[in-house]
Amino acid sequence: MITFFLIGLTVHVVFFLSIFDIYFTSPLVHGMTPQSTPLAPPASRLVLIVADGLRADSLFTLLPNSSSRTPFLRTVIEEAGTWGVSHTRVPTESRPGHVALIAGFYEDVSAVAKGWKENPVEFDSVFNESRSTWCWGSPDILPMFAKGATGDHVHTHTYPAEEEDFASTDASRLDTWVFTQVKSFFQAAKTNSTLKATLLEDKNIFFLHLLGIDTNGHAHRPMSQEYLDNIALVDTGVAEVVSLMEDFFGHDGRTAYVFTSDHGMTNWGSHGAGHPSETLTPLVVWGAGVNKAQRVTEAQPYEDGYLKDWNLEHIRRADVNQADIAPLMASLLGLPIPVNSVGVMPLLYLNNSDQFKAESMYTNAIQVLEQFKMKMIQKKETTLPFLFTPFQSGALSDLIRSAPSLPLWKCLGYFVLVAFGIELLVVSFFHRSMLTVGLAFLSLWPLLSGLFGKAKLRSLSWFLGCLCLAAFPLMPVVGREPNLHLVACAGLLTLFTSMIHVAVCLYVPSLTHSSLQQKQGLPLLNQIISWSTLASSTFVPLLSSTRLFHRLLSIFLSLTSTYLLLSTGYEALFPPVLSWLMFVWINIEQEALLAQGDSRRQELSTIDFSANIDITKIRQLKLDDIRRSYFFVSLVYCNCFFVSTSIYCFLTVFNPFIMGGLMMWKVIIPFIIVMCTFETIQVHFFFLVQDYGSWLDIGTSISHYVIVMSMTIFLMLLSVVTHVLTSKRLILWNRSKMHFP
Repeated sequence: MITFFLIGLTVHVVFFLSIFDIYFTSPLVHGMTPQSTPLAPPASRLVLIVADGLRADSLFTLLPNSSSRTPFLRTVIEEAGTWGVSHTRVPTESRPGHVALIAGFYEDVSAVAKGWKENPVEFDSVFNESRSTWCWGSPDILPMFAKGATGDHVHTHTYPAEEEDFASTDASRLDTWVFTQVKSFFQAAKTNSTLKATLLEDKNIFFLHLLGIDTNGHAHRPMSQEYLDNIALVDTGVAEVVSLMEDFFGHDGRTAYVFTSDHGMTNWGSHGAGHPSETLTPLVVWGAGVNKAQRVTEAQPYEDGYLKDWNLEHIRRADVNQADIAPLMASLLGLPIPVNSVGVMPLLYLNNSDQFKAESMYTNAIQVLEQFKMKMIQKKETTLPFLFTPFQSGALSDLIRSAPSLPLWKCLGYFVLVAFGIELLVVSFFHRSMLTVGLAFLSLWPLLSGLFGKAKLRSLSWFLGCLCLAAFPLMPVVGREPNLHLVACAGLLTLFTSMIHVAVCLYVPSLTHSSLQQKQGLPLLNQIISWSTLASSTFVPLLSSTRLFHRLLSIFLSLTSTYLLLSTGYEALFPPVLSWLMFVWINIEQEALLAQGDSRRQELSTIDFSANIDITKIRQLKLDDIRRSYFFVSLVYCNCFFVSTSIYCFLTVFNPFIMGGLMMWKVIIPFIIVMCTFETIQVHFFFLVQDYGSWLDIGTSISHYVIVMSMTIFLMLLSVVTHVLTSKRLILWNRSKMHFP
């Protein structure tokens, strides 16, 4: 038993680590020669202002009275600069957004493996290439660019991390802090001759990271007055900073300004996915080396309808990809383009000679080519021939040999069904509604197999359970109002099975929601109950009876309690419906066994899995095993529809490690339910070749399986703390809940 247990655990750990080795290895290459334009740059300094979480339409749309919420930036758009939409990429989160803006590449998934506040790999950036850079803003963003820079020429000024409390009062104070610090900085420079001399040098960058809009959007949503007022505050602050800098540098016309956002935000206060409200961000550039606003009379090559909505049909629009902004800033300052940049020079923003534009394009092309050359060299040096070991199997061969003994129509039918089922799963990757179609077909299994006539009640339960589960893939992934009534319904469904602990979990989200609405913070009692529930749900099932029914019921109830605390709406109904279908699946598999003439049947409540199974007596595979395996894969995949996650019952202060762990636990819960069910079917059917008293006490029993799962989950959570960086893509907040995509 110990040997089997250790082998199984090793296999799971190797598979888990292989995911990081395959998908979480950075494709970035190093050793390239920096490329820069040899001509004199138009600007001596550049000011980058990033309004975190600002949607394009929130900035560009006029008020009902045709005035602008941002009069300063609107004037720049119509007179002094060039504007457009910056198209971001998924995940639409702060870290990858800022990396794209400042380093010019779309950060790979290896960023998740190193931690939110640590660089997964060293990368070049315009900050690193500058003579000096001064940054003000969030402690979650600024340090990673200072760490990645050579030398000590990137200076950061951040507020305490505790200030980023999503359940606190108006977060616009974060932006006020930045503007105040910038004003104090330049005021001090007037009397500090050393600092003033440094500021008057060329190739300097000033970076203002404004987090207030994003925080208010999460807490109050983008249509709220808090969000809109914060935008107006930012516009006023930008106007003051521009005036301050122009005065400080004597209006020398050598300052370039870039105003943009790292990502947008949905109407329900989330970001991370690919909705246009998340991927369309504003870009306004003006100052030294930048084209002024150009009037146009002909139709512009944009069919999205935004020009008319924003009343900007008469001003030329120049859209870019987010990574294009990095080479633009490098060109304006005469800096080498970041060596890992994949951005393309946006020529429509440059106000310079044709020679300068041509040189900029050439430099950009050479810089991208250098990456390709270095990558090719590395592949030649490190690639070895792959070794393949033929797959050896007694069971697969037996299945193939048994196929000719079956009727041709049955073999052909199974082939068609398997091909159709696999295609259905593939299509569901692109269209989630296909999962509904698949579950609808699964609901017909008792009818097609003839089980309906022999077990009408269980067949009907299977049919209804599949149809109920089929409704979930049709529901919105994110972006719906919190509906605690549905959470209550889910609690009542589970409470029906006499689990008093669920009643407490049903009450805690409602109490927390009410407290946060009144801006009273997270009650300590709620927090204690939530964490106690989470902790107990991992070991309480192990204390239950070793009878299959009792153990499964204990697992389902304990996990559902935690799931309720992490839910805000319809997804709370998912575990009860899934658990119902799982019990039906076990029972209807028993009926299928009886229909095939096997009279060995035993109720779950009488089976004690701590007995012995002779593992050497594994029977030959049958076609039904393919069906069971497909059911398992389909049900597991149905758990992959992503829903919002509320963590306000556990904490309200931004902590990516804890939040990531809670999100992962909620995602894992339905998988555990399906896995335990399938293992029950395995124990009950696959190894019933001897009498019921000949069971071997090995790790395939439910108790050992849950122990293995608990250990695996513990290792995963430990990885979150020590290795896994959970980006803000995992946190989609709104006023009454914190959302995960």
